[in-house]
Amino acid sequence: MIVTAHKGIVICELPPEGGLLGADLTGPDLIGETYAADPDIIVVPVSRLAPGFLDLQTRLAGEVFQKMEQYGRRLVIQGDIATAIASSRALHDFVHETNRRGHHLFVPDGEVLLARLA
Repeated sequence: MIVTAHKGIVICELPPEGGLLGADLTGPDLIGETYAADPDIIVVPVSRLAPGFLDLQTRLAGEVFQKMEQYGRRLVIQGDIATAIASSRALHDFVHETNRRGHHLFVPDGEVLLARLA
C-alpha cells in the first residue's frame, strides 16, 4: 500500500495484487485495511475488482460506493474500463454521473486523479 499526500489530501493506493473488492473485500473491509493511514481517498486498481463489480445488475459497485460515502471516504477506481463502458450504457451513465459529482471517481491513471484534485 502506498500512502501519499496531495494538497493536504491523504491518498492510499492499494497494490494491484490482493483481495478483490466486491468479493473478498467489502467497503468496510477496505476502510479497515487502510485505517492506519487515515486516508481521505482510497485508490483501488481495476485489477482488484471482483468479476461482477462493473456489472451494475450485481449491485456490488453501488453497495461499495454507498458504504464509502457513509464512512466519509472517497473511492477512486483506477485503470482502463473503456471496454466495459462501451458494452454497457448503464455503466457508462454511472461512471459519467459519478465523475460529474466528483466525490468518488473513475480515472485511467494517477495523473488524471491528481489533475481532478487540483
